Amino acid sequence: MSLSKKKSDIYIQNSYIKLPQALYSKVYPEPVKNPKITIFNESLAKDLELNNFLENTKLIKEYLSGNKIPKGSIPISQAYAGHQFGHFTMLGDGRAVLIGELTSKQNQLVDLQLKGSGRTPYSRQGDGRATLVSMLREYIISEAMYYLNIPTTRSLSVIKTGEKVFREDKLNGGVLTRIASSHIRVGTFEYVARTCSKNDLIRFTKYVIKRHFPSLLGSNQLPVELLKEVMLRQIDLIVNWLRVGFIHGVMNTDNMSIPGETIDYGPCAFMNKYNPDTVFSSIDRNGRYSFLNQPNIGYWNLSVFAGTLLSIMSDDKKKSLEIAKEVLNSYSEEFSYKWHVMMAKKLGINQFVENDKKMILKLLDLMKKYSIDYTNFFVKLRWDAFTGEGFCDTIEFQDWYKLWKQRVQIENNSSEVFKIMESQNPIVIPRNHLVENALLEVDKGDNNSFNKLLKLVSDPFNYELNINNMQTVPDNFDETYKTFCGT
Repeated sequence: MSLSKKKSDIYIQNSYIKLPQALYSKVYPEPVKNPKITIFNESLAKDLELNNFLENTKLIKEYLSGNKIPKGSIPISQAYAGHQFGHFTMLGDGRAVLIGELTSKQNQLVDLQLKGSGRTPYSRQGDGRATLVSMLREYIISEAMYYLNIPTTRSLSVIKTGEKVFREDKLNGGVLTRIASSHIRVGTFEYVARTCSKNDLIRFTKYVIKRHFPSLLGSNQLPVELLKEVMLRQIDLIVNWLRVGFIHGVMNTDNMSIPGETIDYGPCAFMNKYNPDTVFSSIDRNGRYSFLNQPNIGYWNLSVFAGTLLSIMSDDKKKSLEIAKEVLNSYSEEFSYKWHVMMAKKLGINQFVENDKKMILKLLDLMKKYSIDYTNFFVKLRWDAFTGEGFCDTIEFQDWYKLWKQRVQIENNSSEVFKIMESQNPIVIPRNHLVENALLEVDKGDNNSFNKLLKLVSDPFNYELNINNMQTVPDNFDETYKTFCGT
C-alpha cells in the first residue's frame, strides 16, 4: 500500500483477482444511510500506516462503511465451501466484501475486508448485513486474542450503519473492518478441489504458498510441505486456545484459516470453571466443538484439507493417500508434546520432562472435580494466594501442591518460575458476563463499559493490576449462558 499526497485517497491492491474467476465474484458493498463510528482501532491503523484515517474521521465513515471504495480496489466476495458440523456445504462470503490488500509496517500483506456490508452472490436467503452487537463482539474478542499472543484476525473499526437488521428482533446494524493475513480457508481448498480443474488447484496452491509460506517454494513436493506447515500452525493455534480457556464454538472447515489465525468470532466464549466438556454455542447441541474436543476437530479438519491436495501430491492415488496419512499420523504426538509443554509453562516449568505429565493431569482432574476457575487458579498459584478457597484444604490438593513445589524448586529460582508463569497465564480475560454487559450498554449508546473492558484485555499479563472485581463470575451465569452466530 502507498498513500497518495491527497489525504482523501488510499491506494490498495488485490492479488486474488489474478486467480481463476470461479474463486470469487466482483461485488460492491451496499451503501448505508447514516454511518457513525462506534469504535476505531488507532494503534492498528498506525501499524497499517493509514495516517489519513487518523487525521480525518470522515474518511473512516466513508471507507469503512462501504460508502466509498479506495482507488485501486476491485471489491470481491470469495467463494468457498466447508464442512459445517461434519456436513459438506457450498458457501462463500455471504455478508462480506474483500476491499483488497494493504502492506503493514512489517512489510506483511494483509486483507482489508468489510463484514456486514450487504448482499453478495453467496448470501443465499440472507440479507448480507450484521448486527452492531455481533460485530462489536468480534472486535473485542479478536483484540483480546491479539494481546493474549494468539494468532488472530484483527478489527480496524466498527461502524454503526443507522439502519436496522431483522433477526429475532429489530436490531442496530453494524459493519466491521477485518484485517487478516488472508481469508483463505480449508473450505477454499475444498471449493477449488471440487469445482475447478487440477491445473486451477495447482495454480491456487502455488499462490497460497507464495503468499504465506514462501520458504517452501524450493521444494519439489509443495502440496506435502503445505500440509505439514498448515498442520503445525493449527496445532500451535489450538494449543494457544487451550492455554487461555478459549472455545471457538464453530470449528467448521470454512472457519479454519490456512495461515493459522483465529477467524470468524461467532459463538465463541471463554471457559471460567474448568470443565473439558464446556460448550456455550447455542447450535452445538452435541458438544462437537467443546473445549477439549477442539484438538480432535483440528485433526478432522486437517484430514479434510489433506483430501483436497491428494490429486496434486502424486499421480498415483494410493501413493498420495500414503503420503497424507504419514503426515497426519504425526499430529497426535506433535499436539500432545506441545500441549504438555504449554501446560508445564503455565506451572512455571520451562523444561518439560515426561514425569511432569502425571502432575499436569492430576491438577486438571482436581480442577474439574472442584469446578475451579481456570484463569484465576494459575494467577493465584503464582501469588501462592489460596486463602478462603475450599478445595485448597483437601488432602488431594495439598499432595499435588507439595509435588509442584518440589518440581519448580528443581527447575529454577523463584523469580524465573514466576516470570514464566506470568508470561503464560493472563490475569484478565474477556469474561462472558462482562462482554455481554458491555455489548448491551454500547448498543444503547454508552461506550464506557466497552472501552473499560477493551483497555483491560489489551494488557492481560499486567500482574500489577488490581482487578479482583473483574475476576468473579456471577453465580450460575455460565450454566445458562449461550452464544450465537449473529447471522
